[in-house]
Amino acid sequence: MRVTILGASRFGAAIAERLIEDGHEVVLIDKDRERLDKLSARLDCGMIEGDGTMPTTLRDAFRDEEDVFIAVTNASDDNILASLVARSVGFSRVIPQITAAELMDVCHELELDDVINPHATVAESICAGLEDQTVINQDVALHNQLALQRVSVPQSMDNQRIGDLDLPGEAKPVALVRDENESFADSDTILQAGDCLIFAVKRDGSARLGKKFDG
Repeated sequence: MRVTILGASRFGAAIAERLIEDGHEVVLIDKDRERLDKLSARLDCGMIEGDGTMPTTLRDAFRDEEDVFIAVTNASDDNILASLVARSVGFSRVIPQITAAELMDVCHELELDDVINPHATVAESICAGLEDQTVINQDVALHNQLALQRVSVPQSMDNQRIGDLDLPGEAKPVALVRDENESFADSDTILQAGDCLIFAVKRDGSARLGKKFDG
């Protein structure tokens, strides 16, 4: 899949990094050349300096009708405009980030139904964590280099030691939840299928850790 991302902020760069790790082709658009140059050292993707609300810029990024467009600038109105322009250019799916709640109805009227609303997502994660007494979403619990990540132990890891799992170096086990019992986790902890493990993980290793426990 080819994905064009408007906005080379920390959020936009994190989305790009995750997509690249998953094998997708990414194009990053931003007006700030210096910001793009800094990201080029760690992101293997196409980069375009320009105004992502302009058709000429989006046509430079567009390849075919299967392309996806994500707008995550700090301005909700720019994200809406860019998504409408991207749809007219031919992108099959457009996803704007909307932080202004009053613009949500406008998005629905414009049939922009794929919307990123980070404030609502954070609020939902906090409420769910309080009500369930579980770990709050990783992007709420920690904010900078580290995150808390919850994974489920698959059948293939039943009766194995954590220390024998060949985990990514960016991840450290913190706790184990089995049924309703919680305990600290370390390399000698013996796992059972269905256990929940909580890791402290560097953000650039989150995807690798998730894949390790996938399935």
